[in-house]
Amino acid sequence: MTLRATNILGFLGLFLIAGTLYAWGQPPICTCGEVKLWVGTIFSSDDSQHIADWYTLSHILHGVLVALIGRLLFPKLAFKMLLLVAIVTGVGWEIIEHTEFVMAAYRTTTINMGYHGDSVINAVADYIWMMGGFFLAVRLRTLYIFILIAVLELSAALIARESFVLSTIMLLYPIDAIETWQQESNPSKS
Repeated sequence: MTLRATNILGFLGLFLIAGTLYAWGQPPICTCGEVKLWVGTIFSSDDSQHIADWYTLSHILHGVLVALIGRLLFPKLAFKMLLLVAIVTGVGWEIIEHTEFVMAAYRTTTINMGYHGDSVINAVADYIWMMGGFFLAVRLRTLYIFILIAVLELSAALIARESFVLSTIMLLYPIDAIETWQQESNPSKS
């Protein structure tokens, strides 16, 4: 497979995500009728409906991790093959994330109670952010990748009380202390 073919597949991934989610009934944009660049709270119905939110950091991290794992475990892997892995995992996650099984798991075990999935524009943006994280990380030295991971995770965890690691823990093995800590920042619980 050529690099050009891989790039075309990456672009087609946008349409695969958009078409699949739209066919599954996800709204094209926020049902509020607006498209916002940033939503700064995870306790809003606008969360996961616009271009970027605190979960954007975990999507960037996904791309960064693909690049880092490729570098550390498969150092001789051609860039176009690693790019293909990034594309497949990015598109795959955006589709798997919107299966009823995964959405139900998020609704019942994490800070995302009441989650009904992303808008199409948010899911496509998440994929673009993920690919951005990948392209950034393939250009960084390994030390800077680890620093970037720490900054992304700590920023999301300390400010929004949600991050890639926290989401994963709460999805796979919910811990009451984490949920209590996350809910302390929920304005509707005050």
